[in-house]
Amino acid sequence: YKIKVWNYKLRRCLFTLLGHLDYIRTVQFHHEYPWIVSSSDDQTVRLWDWQARNCLSVLTGHNHYVMSVQFHPKDDMIVSASLDQTVRVWDVSGLK
Repeated sequence: YKIKVWNYKLRRCLFTLLGHLDYIRTVQFHHEYPWIVSSSDDQTVRLWDWQARNCLSVLTGHNHYVMSVQFHPKDDMIVSASLDQTVRVWDVSGLK
């Protein structure tokens, strides 16, 4: 399963991020850092560096599909929600 980052003006794929093992539910760009966060049916949240084009961290702990993930608007945290009926808050301040 892939995340493809496109330049919509040029109508071409700039690069592809590989790593999730099942459907990808959510993708979001960070407003300040060169990060993308994604959630998946593989029960993980992944934090990507889109400049280096690699995975910085695989966040595990959910026991079902991770349906939603978002960066906190001000703090270095990620919030994820899963069909396991949990919401998790992840501190990513050590990854800067």
